[in-house]
Amino acid sequence: MQLHLQTWEEVDSYLKRSKGIIIPIGSTEQHGPNGLIGTDAICPEVIGKQLGEEIGALVGPTISVGMAQHHLGFSGSVTLRPTTLIAVIRDYVTSLARNGFERFYFLNGHGGNIATTNAAFSEIYAEASMQRPGSNAPSIRCRLKNWWENPGVQKISGELFGDREGSHATPSEVAITQFAYPGAIKSAILDPPVAPRGDFADAADYRRKFPDGRIGSNPALATPEAGRRLYDAAVAAIVKDYQTWVAA
Repeated sequence: MQLHLQTWEEVDSYLKRSKGIIIPIGSTEQHGPNGLIGTDAICPEVIGKQLGEEIGALVGPTISVGMAQHHLGFSGSVTLRPTTLIAVIRDYVTSLARNGFERFYFLNGHGGNIATTNAAFSEIYAEASMQRPGSNAPSIRCRLKNWWENPGVQKISGELFGDREGSHATPSEVAITQFAYPGAIKSAILDPPVAPRGDFADAADYRRKFPDGRIGSNPALATPEAGRRLYDAAVAAIVKDYQTWVAA
């Protein structure tokens, strides 16, 4: 159930039975020679859509540009400043809360969003705490869930890719995009097959240390079949997590 495919009257009806909404959040950034620039938005978006269909939950529009300044050394990458992303998340939540939503489940596809999204939650809670006692504000709760952080996905990833999973442009995330968009599968010669590992600071430092964009990964191992397995595992785990959290 995608919010943008509903009418306002349908949303009013939904709010009579649920105050929760799933919000995919990702990034628009390079993912190596064979990874789609939209990978980090595509993964939570397609997983979130299936969640909504399975349990009848509304799914909001994807926040597809995130905090990705360190990828700006690669063409096509787009970023928001942390302060901008905080403002976007606050306005998104506040807009929906005005008409009755109270539980905001952010399904994340980009590690670089974690700190900023949690900071946005702190701003939202601070605003609620500082309102006049007895005000009519709804009881807002926010949760951030990374689609890959559950035992089912990690078991499959370990079985298929082992230590070649890496931490950026991973075969797991590339595989899910291949499953979701088989017509957009890319191929490339990766040299070395497994990218180097390490840390980084700004965009220039990242490009210097990881010249093809990957970190510790071999995304040539990705297949649509692997993507389907990972997708199914993520949906099964997150359905349980969402339902338990909304009901608490």
